[in-house]
Amino acid sequence: MEENNVLEERKIRLLGYIESAEYIPLRRKEIRQMISVPDSEREQFEGMVLELINEGKVVETKKGKLLAPKTINMSTGTFTGHAKGFGFVTPDEGGADIFIPANETAGAMQKDKVLYKVIRTGDKDKKSEGVIIKVLERGITRVVGLYEQSKGFGFVIADDKKIAKDIFIAKENAKGAVSGHKVVAEIINYAEERRNPEGKIIEILGHINDPGVDILSVIRQYDLAVEFPDEVYKEIENLETEVSEKDKAGREDFRGLLTITIDGEDAKDLDDAVSLTKTATGNYMLGVHIADVTHYVREHTALDREGYARGTSVYLVDRVIPMLPHKLSNGICSLNPHTDRLAMSCMMEIDAKGNVVDHKICESVIYSDYRMTYTAVRELIEDKTPALLEEFKEILPMLTMMNELRQVLGEKRKRRGSVNFDLPESKIILNEQGKPIDIHPYERSIATNLIEEFMLVCNETVAENAFWQEIPFLYRTHLEPDEEKLQRMEQFIRGFGYHLRKKDGEVHPREIQRVLLEAEGTEQERIITRMILRSMMQARYGADNLGHFGLAAKYYCHFTSPIRRYPDLQIHRLLKKMLHGELKEAETKEYKKKMPDIGKHCSKRERIADDAERDTDQLKKVEYMEDKIGEAFEGIISGVTNWGIYVELPNTIEGMVALAMLDDDYYEFDEKKMVVFGRKSGKIYRLGDKVTVVVAKVSKELRTIDFLFDDGEE
Repeated sequence: MEENNVLEERKIRLLGYIESAEYIPLRRKEIRQMISVPDSEREQFEGMVLELINEGKVVETKKGKLLAPKTINMSTGTFTGHAKGFGFVTPDEGGADIFIPANETAGAMQKDKVLYKVIRTGDKDKKSEGVIIKVLERGITRVVGLYEQSKGFGFVIADDKKIAKDIFIAKENAKGAVSGHKVVAEIINYAEERRNPEGKIIEILGHINDPGVDILSVIRQYDLAVEFPDEVYKEIENLETEVSEKDKAGREDFRGLLTITIDGEDAKDLDDAVSLTKTATGNYMLGVHIADVTHYVREHTALDREGYARGTSVYLVDRVIPMLPHKLSNGICSLNPHTDRLAMSCMMEIDAKGNVVDHKICESVIYSDYRMTYTAVRELIEDKTPALLEEFKEILPMLTMMNELRQVLGEKRKRRGSVNFDLPESKIILNEQGKPIDIHPYERSIATNLIEEFMLVCNETVAENAFWQEIPFLYRTHLEPDEEKLQRMEQFIRGFGYHLRKKDGEVHPREIQRVLLEAEGTEQERIITRMILRSMMQARYGADNLGHFGLAAKYYCHFTSPIRRYPDLQIHRLLKKMLHGELKEAETKEYKKKMPDIGKHCSKRERIADDAERDTDQLKKVEYMEDKIGEAFEGIISGVTNWGIYVELPNTIEGMVALAMLDDDYYEFDEKKMVVFGRKSGKIYRLGDKVTVVVAKVSKELRTIDFLFDDGEE
């Protein structure tokens, strides 16, 4: 009995010591000494520790150290690594990222779910600092990278530079790979202390210089599914190529309505068509007709499961990885001209001020009269090209009216404060071998703007309709900017003479719109736009209507692209159930329960697609500059950091001038003023400055372009 009391007392002292420790985690030896446990009772001590761990009163780290969860305010989050070894944790409960020093990562790798503790609270100029206590769940199991052979072993240098450590490959796990091969390695032992992770090669993609290997590496890196499972192909084996008369029954018939599609020249999945007439009272009657994909993609089928898993089509620089098989996306679901197609139509009556005064959402059958391109529509409206005016004389009056409505809707959005972030996208032209032969900004015109305005008003109308019907739904939400980012952005634009007015401490999107309009046409326009864009929150999908800050819209959703986005497809499904009176109480409850998870999943898949698209663009930009070493280009300073000055060329390519390469002075970075300055000369490099640079080095492996200022700049 007495022995049990001694053990219990020692157990309490053990727990008390761990809980009172200011810095965690603690070594077992240190604890044994503090509670006076002799070596002869070491086994008994380990038994007590095990009991406390099993009771949840003590946590054991991967390194075998001990800590008390009650007193150390531990939290969970996702780790993002950096090439230099340090990283950041994004807290699960939200809020600013936590900085993790390189020696406190506890072997955490990119995307790992971790348990962490904040040890130093940050302020407005500095992030909070923390330590990783334990890796709870590994985020990646495979790494794509470049294999480098050594004597008796090799390493895989990860393409993802957020993975700081190379992957060690034993000779027997190399699968015959040689230096220069791009490979996929499966991790078999994760990093601990200073050891590198260990892996085995499971796929050799080819040599780094082989055509197509660069894009294939990105596809593998993001684990993008290229082929569809056999069960999906089996489901669509007997899919009809034309709409049957049976399927047309019971639908609104808009085949007599002059209807057109407007897309890029190379578009194959035409999922939206438009029509426009005038009512007897002079209002516009805009029809936005969207392919009825859910008629063919039924719930709980293999096709639906695969569409959900992919979440979105991925538009890489040399190919499209579709969300749905081409038999649907380019066939029966594509609103091709001169053929009947099933659609979900949103018919909107819009007055002269751009207000939607009435609307109707319905299942329909349509007939597209013309397959128009952005180029042809722009030439018809702006250039009035004689040959095109003759060819398309039947639809010219409607196009003229569409241009009027475009301006009306644009003015309405402008009045309410909708923000237009007009940053140029890259148009990358490849030859048959996949090599880039030209890169320039993607052309935007009144034709692209026309379709944007029509789709925006349609998405808002559908979202508002769903909100007031109180049906389960997926909204497209965009929250107000983070306070910390907003302050940094304000400080930055103030340096250019721009100011944001606040009301009750909050910024209305109209104020951001005003600054962008003031900067329009100036040398700083692109820089101001980019800085404001970086301060914005990411838009995402969610079950709750939280509004869209950037569009200054109370209600917003994605309804117009069900061929390439799963949220749109899911919305169509819910709207059809509502139209058919199928959303009974039990089903409504079940859908409302599922919507938050569907929103999270689709948002995640969208981020992955964006990252993959950005990476393939960067690969081709780097490849394009490979044969331009020594050539000079004019550009503008697009970014300044404590390691370099980023310069963007007119063709959208960006490279960096390393501060270490500026040998005419010692240059420092002033984070508050966002400038780089010479300590002796006082020379300043600011965002938006025009500069001339020379291409110094291009690295396909690192996906980087190094510039030097020409002699006139230094």
